[in-house]
Amino acid sequence: MSRAANFEEYLQNNRIWHRFIQKTETVHTSDAAKSAGVDLHKLTKNLVSETDEGERVLLIVPGDRKVDLKAAATALKAKNVRLVPFDKAEEISGYPPGGTPSVGHKTRMRVVVDEELLKFETVFCGGGSRDKLVELRTVDVIKYNDAKVAKISTQ
Repeated sequence: MSRAANFEEYLQNNRIWHRFIQKTETVHTSDAAKSAGVDLHKLTKNLVSETDEGERVLLIVPGDRKVDLKAAATALKAKNVRLVPFDKAEEISGYPPGGTPSVGHKTRMRVVVDEELLKFETVFCGGGSRDKLVELRTVDVIKYNDAKVAKISTQ
């Protein structure tokens, strides 16, 4: 079974409200927003990262913002946090960059959600593959990741 199929099964098994949107295959958040016709501010970047201690973490920020790694480190009570390369991100999350969802990862990670996303009832994220997005309730993204909410983005 493909990882995308496993993701759909994960959503159904956990009774997580969702809505898939087909789009052209993209990697970058801005291209995905244009392709799917969604607001870039509501489309999340799901950034697989790691602390100096080697702990894997996921940072979720609006698509039109930059992650503030110092703020993320503070939120995680870590010395430093760095983004991992694309190939390593896929190995950790189980999904290709551009298709990484906000929930249901191969590796359990601590998650920090940018407080800016709390403005929205729902957000969009990678749908398990590069040719679809999924809309999820913001409260579910926080709940199913046991995520911390903090200001971790800049404009």
